[in-house]
Amino acid sequence: MQAKVYVTPKAGVLDPAGKATQKALHSLGFEEVRDVRLGRYITMEVEGDPTEVTARLDDMCRQLLANGVIEDYRFEVGETGVE
Repeated sequence: MQAKVYVTPKAGVLDPAGKATQKALHSLGFEEVRDVRLGRYITMEVEGDPTEVTARLDDMCRQLLANGVIEDYRFEVGETGVE
């Protein structure tokens, strides 16, 4: 199965990289851009029973892929090769 994991800063947490990106976009003339938040997108192939894979992905996110203090995460699981 293919897993897609999205990690983003929690609401209210400062995001200096997002602010820098917003400033750069404004300097390029994209003044309509507001509240840029940068995160991570992770894809991986995972083997196992779908119910077990979901629980294991949650463990992976809590233990390594996301910092629970300052980041939120969500993930999707689908068949391999599905976009």
